[in-house]
Amino acid sequence: MDSVIMENATEIDVIIKQFVVETTYTPADKLNCETLIFVQGIFDSMGFISLINFIEERFGIRADDSELLEENFESINAISNFVRRKLQ
Repeated sequence: MDSVIMENATEIDVIIKQFVVETTYTPADKLNCETLIFVQGIFDSMGFISLINFIEERFGIRADDSELLEENFESINAISNFVRRKLQ
C-alpha cells in the first residue's frame, strides 16, 4: 500500500512541477520541489489563481478560502501535500 501512495505522491509532484514549468517558462532544472515559487518570483497573484484553477480541475478538489494560505502553496512539495490531503 505504501508503494502505491509513494507512486501517487511522485506523480502529483511531477504533474504540479510540469504545470509550473509550462505556465511560467521556468527551466525545469531551475525548479525543485522545495523552491519557494512566490518568494523566487516564479508565480505572482495571477499565477496563484491559475494554479488554484489547475489543481481544482486536474485533481477534482476544491480549495476552501480558509485553505488559501502561503504554507499550502509555497513550493511544489507544499502544493503536493495539500492535494494529497484533499484527496484523502
